[in-house]
Amino acid sequence: MRPGLAPDYALTVRMARRPARLICLPMTDRDRYLSRPLPVPARRFGRMARLGGLTGGLMGRAALAGAGELARGRRPAFDRLMLTPANAARVTAELARMRGAAMKLGQLISMEAGEILTPELADILASLRSEAHAMPPPQLKRVLSDNWGADFLRRFRRFDVTPIAAASIGQVHRAETRDGTALAIKVQYPGIRDSIDSDIANLGAIIRWSGMVPRGLDLAPLLEDARAQLHEEADYAQEARAMTRFADLLADEAAFAVPRPHEAFSTRDILAMDYLSGVPIEDLAGAAQEVRDGAGARLIGLVLRELFEFRLMQTDPNFANYRWDAESGRIVLLDFGATRAFPETLVADFRAMLRAGLAGDRDGIRAAAMRIGYLSDDLSEARIATLLDMMQMCFVPLAEESPFDFADSDLPQRLTEAAIAFGRERDIAPVPPTDALFLQRKVAGLYLLCARIGARVALRPLVAPYA
Repeated sequence: MRPGLAPDYALTVRMARRPARLICLPMTDRDRYLSRPLPVPARRFGRMARLGGLTGGLMGRAALAGAGELARGRRPAFDRLMLTPANAARVTAELARMRGAAMKLGQLISMEAGEILTPELADILASLRSEAHAMPPPQLKRVLSDNWGADFLRRFRRFDVTPIAAASIGQVHRAETRDGTALAIKVQYPGIRDSIDSDIANLGAIIRWSGMVPRGLDLAPLLEDARAQLHEEADYAQEARAMTRFADLLADEAAFAVPRPHEAFSTRDILAMDYLSGVPIEDLAGAAQEVRDGAGARLIGLVLRELFEFRLMQTDPNFANYRWDAESGRIVLLDFGATRAFPETLVADFRAMLRAGLAGDRDGIRAAAMRIGYLSDDLSEARIATLLDMMQMCFVPLAEESPFDFADSDLPQRLTEAAIAFGRERDIAPVPPTDALFLQRKVAGLYLLCARIGARVALRPLVAPYA
């Protein structure tokens, strides 16, 4: 930064016919967060050492607190000692710093915290679902040079150094090519792909020995599914194919816009795509009610089509994956790294559950839920009854012809209270199969989005054709 420039400005590289020059752009609140870059630990040994240090720190703090408990004549409880505010802050900060699989696994597990983890750990991991720190410019330059060559800036008229978004796997930059094509450039953090397996194994070990998960929970399938999903998300070639597939499926839809990848600028670590303008989807909260309702209805209708027609779903419900283009009235769909294909048999089971739910058929819901994996024979009848009660709560708004007010409903509160009561008994915590978890995650995120923008949508007309 040149002398005299305030720190609240982001540096942007612009290329014209003359050499690159740095200019200053005013920063938003989001820019201020992204402008606090932290290097990504890129080597597997370094990442293992950081997790080892985290483990040692947690155990040391727990031992110290346990000694204090013994000195006061009380028998220390290991899981309570692990969940001190200091340990919670350390876990959150370290996973956010590491990014990659360590951060992503925390995000994935926190999405299902009501059924899998203690509320304490859920609160810790929930903070990992926010924006990540960006890479420092020197580390970014190394990644770009390794993929495009040392003279890569000659290919661009403009390349914004400060990312427009940063997450667990990579960060996104805006750029303009020499011929004036506007691009969004997704850059993967260095070392992330090669560290997925070791991150998952080491973090899984920390979760196991900490006592933070329910007794009897088989964590192995969840860890394996998370590992496979992360490898898919880190495969930018696969994401490009999924993006193209969605662009083709929705090509004739005036309601949605999907970017297409640019192969000439894409590599193993970089995914270049169309830059589509728009504002955060949450900005619709200030729009006219009919605009909000229409957007909510379109998003719900899209999820139904993804499941029942396409059998292909973008399963990441992050609000940042949706933008609103007010000029065209289109919803821009972004980030297809978490795209998942659903088996035909599973889709048939979800259709049967929807049909039973709309009809108020509790036995039909139970049968479908057993096939899907939401229920199991290991559960007592009382706990099965509790889960069925929660499922039927969810079907009430789906069965109504009148508009459902997402922002005004107490359904999330009632479900949360029921889940907390259910989770107090920690002997058995059923973990549905991964496909069901990702669908559940997408639906929950869509509910929160509709509540955020204040949408009112009549749901039965949307879901009934798929039953």
